[in-house]
Amino acid sequence: MIVPFVLLLATLVARLAGRLGTRSLDSWPAAVRAGLAAMLTLTASAHFNSMRHDLVKMVPPGIPEPMAMITFTGVCELAGAAGLMIPRLRVVAAWCLIVLFLALLPANIYAAREGIRLMGNPATPLWIRIPEQAAFIALTWWSGIHRARR
Repeated sequence: MIVPFVLLLATLVARLAGRLGTRSLDSWPAAVRAGLAAMLTLTASAHFNSMRHDLVKMVPPGIPEPMAMITFTGVCELAGAAGLMIPRLRVVAAWCLIVLFLALLPANIYAAREGIRLMGNPATPLWIRIPEQAAFIALTWWSGIHRARR
């Protein structure tokens, strides 16, 4: 449950920074993009530390080279986080992240159904994970595509 908390806290801190004069964060869409970037940086870090071995267990059977896939998706999360913060790349990054969020959903479903444990804890239940993923997609679309110029 730390991931949505990081998204919320980083968004609020970014919005506060905007209200205090940081021009690049002077709107809600900008603050949400910063929150998403912070969240994605956090989730990407798991792809490169000891948690990567737990993440490999989430890769559904039939996906080749699970460890390489974990590395690839971590790189995609970091690239997406950076892209959201660069005005010229924002829309493309948002579309790519939406595709990534959709592509990762089967792994989350597999982990929940198979009872896979991450750092000793059960995977997020589907009744939380699916709406959470939908929220990430909606916020990415709203802040990165719909309101990209703000």
